This record gives sequence, C-alpha cells and structure tokens, in this order.
Amino acid sequence: MKSQGSSSDKNCKVSFRKKLLIIDSDLGVEDVERLKFLCIGLVPNKKLEKSSSASDVFEHLLAEDLLSEGDSFFLAELLYIIGQKKLLQYLNYTEEKVEQLLPIQGKVSLFRNLLYELSQGIDSEDLKNMIFLLNDSLPKTEMTSLSFLALLEKQDKIDEDNLTCLEDLCKMVVPKLLRNIEKYKREKAAQIVTPPVDKEAESLYQGEEELVSQTDIKTFLEALPWAPTYRMNRNHRGLCVIVNNHSFISLRDRRGTHKDAEILKGVFQWLGFTVHTYNDVTKGEMEEVLQKEKCNPAHADGDCFVFCILTHGEDGAVYSSDEALIPIREIMSHFTALQCPGLAEKPKLFFIQACQGEKIQLSKSIEADALNPEQAPTSLQDSIPVEADFLLGLATVPGYVSFRHVEEGSWYIQSLCNHLKVLVPREEDILSILTAVNDDVSRRVDKQGTKKQMPQPAFTLRKKLVFPVPLDALSL
Repeated sequence: MKSQGSSSDKNCKVSFRKKLLIIDSDLGVEDVERLKFLCIGLVPNKKLEKSSSASDVFEHLLAEDLLSEGDSFFLAELLYIIGQKKLLQYLNYTEEKVEQLLPIQGKVSLFRNLLYELSQGIDSEDLKNMIFLLNDSLPKTEMTSLSFLALLEKQDKIDEDNLTCLEDLCKMVVPKLLRNIEKYKREKAAQIVTPPVDKEAESLYQGEEELVSQTDIKTFLEALPWAPTYRMNRNHRGLCVIVNNHSFISLRDRRGTHKDAEILKGVFQWLGFTVHTYNDVTKGEMEEVLQKEKCNPAHADGDCFVFCILTHGEDGAVYSSDEALIPIREIMSHFTALQCPGLAEKPKLFFIQACQGEKIQLSKSIEADALNPEQAPTSLQDSIPVEADFLLGLATVPGYVSFRHVEEGSWYIQSLCNHLKVLVPREEDILSILTAVNDDVSRRVDKQGTKKQMPQPAFTLRKKLVFPVPLDALSL
C-alpha cells in the first residue's frame, strides 16, 4: 500500500508539472518579464535574473515554497495581475475566486502592484522621455518600462516610502499616472492605521483597555476625504448601450432625441466605452437586446457597464416603441451578478430620459419628457435591484415631468454629457458629477419661466467611481 501511495503522489506531481508546462507554453517573453518583476522581493534577484522562461520562474517559486500543488494561489495571483486570466483554469481558479481571495492571500505588495500598474501606463514615447530626463544616471542599454522602474528601485531612487522621483517623472511626462500614486498612498496609509496584530503582540494587550476600538478606526477611515475606488484599469472600459426611441404607435414622436443619442455616444466613446445604439426598440426587441448584452463576453475584461434609455415613460417604467410598458427594475435585473457574472462587483450605471408626452402644456420648443405628475410617485430606490454596485440616474423626481428641447435635446442628457466632459478631466467621481447635473438642471426654466425640473439618482455603489482621464481630454 505504501508503494502505491508513493506512486500516486509522483503521478500527481507529474500531472501538476504538466499543467505548469501548459501555462509556460502560453506565456510570451513579455509575460515572463512581468512575472519576474512581480516576484522581486519574494524570490532572490540572482535567480530571477537567470530565468529565461516562465518554467524557470515556476521552478524558483516551487523552491521558495511559494508554489505547490496544494497551494497554487500565488501563481494564480500573478497570472491575474498580468492579464492571463484564461490560464487560471489550469490551477482550478476563476477570475472571481482570485478577486475574492486577493485581499486575504495576496502576496504581491502594494508597492510592487503600483510599479506594475505604472509600467502598463508608460508607452514607448513616455519611456524615452523619462530616460532622457534621467539620462546621466542611467546605463546606455535598451530598457522596457518594467526594467526602467526596476532599475530606479535598484539605484534606490524609489522605494515604498519614497516616490518623489517617480512623481516628478510622471508630472512631467504622464500626469494621469499621478492618480495611481495617490491611490497607493491612500491604501498604504490605511494599512498603517489598521496593522495586522500577531499572536504574540496580541497577548501583551490582553486585559488592557482599548484606547481606540476597531469601530472607532472604521468610523475614522470612513470620515477621511478619500475612499476606495472601483478598478478602472482592465483591458477596456466596458460597454455602453443606448436605446433611443423616437417613433411610437400613438404617442407623440420624441423630436430632438437624436441629439441626446449623438452626444451620449460621443462622450462614452471618449471615455473608452464600446457603444451599441438601438433605435425604435419594440418590447420583443428590447428582450433580445437585454439577452444579447447581458451575455456579452466583453464584460469579463471591462471595468464598467452603462445602459441609457431615451423614451416615453411612466412612474418606474419606460415605453417600448410599440408602447408596451417595461418596469425599470426588470431591465436592470438582467445585469445582477447572478444573471451577468462578468459584471459582478463592477459598477453598472443606468441613465434614463423617460417621457410622458402631451399631458402637460408647454411652449413650442419644449416638450414633456417624463412621468405623469397626477400619479402617486413611487420610491426611485424601488427600481434598483437589491444588490450592490448599481446606479440609476433618472431625469426627474418620480411623479414629475422632465423636459426635452425638440432641436437641442433633453435638459438632463445634455447636462449629464457636458458635465462628464468638464469634470472627468478634473477627476471628479460620478456622484459629484451627478450632483452638479442636479444643480444645473434645477436652475433651468422654460421660456415662460414656469416649468422646472429636478433629476434624481439612486444608487447602491460601494466605492467611488472615477473615470480615468481620456488622453485627448483637452481636445473634446
């Protein structure tokens, strides 16, 4: 029996090494460089320098007890960071499982993660400029962004407590990367405020009264001017769906809605989204759109999801072009974590310009574009799924009208897009932007000065949502 067990163990090891070899075959030269960089500080530098393949790196991880058949999470963490998520299957992990375990089992330090993030944001021209600025102190060898940052670290120009050199370089060459550095500082400060307590230290404090409780620390952290932000550095920003209904069976045509659709498409493409526009959508077509978009494989590598609806509506619901009333909650429920796993723990934004039609008398250039004020309004929160990471931006408070100019578009959508263009480059979060939109729209009146409007957002976001500043922010 003993010899059989030993043979079985050997077979398991061979099987595990086969999986590592498969992973090695799918990794290129750049991937190997990334693996080596992320292992700095965990594997001796001399061993890393001699590694020319992923299998060499794996061998060192095995030798350092950082990898075994029973615990392959560190390798899963590395593959996740370098974007080779499809290879996680060979280690019996999923992307979602890795994200769940990272805060608990992650071994790559905040500092190492920061440098890697920065390297991904430094293109060849940026690197050339940075090398030029430090020319006197650098060897005359060809470098990548990773080897450049590793050299700065080796020369003691940067470390986890000293980022001055890096900040100066980014300020001169790639200002947008300063956000990553500020985020690192905040996360590092949070680690210092709530350091881990080992068992020996814990025993020294037994019987003593706590000067500051964990609850007090949590309250203090929540009161700080910064907060965690949603991740915005995946392969692409995400999908933006626009449903634009202009013509109906008996309801009035929504003149000017093309202006809203155009500006939404332009702004969200500028923000990095892939935009899908659907015009005059019937109830059956809406169901097809929802099924198609919730199953879109692009969600897995996206940061965010946006769904915009431009149509007539009533309290808590919107009309299809064939005048079927569809509850807003029903639309949003297609994108919960259960229905759409690719969007789990990612922000999902819904902006709705919903109109009622002719029930309110307005001037020639202004039309009603909202809910029936004679109906008892329901709570906007009732339209949102009982789940985190949703935001619903409605053009008006439930029960009241919103306005659309027949030539210029709706007050709400035009204001939303204009404020995104102005405030995203200032790194404002989405809730601050929507607050500015509320203020702007609430100040507008029709030609007679008698009709006003107040938008209302409802949300279950857990973090701040800050869109990265587009490269051509100043040219839009």
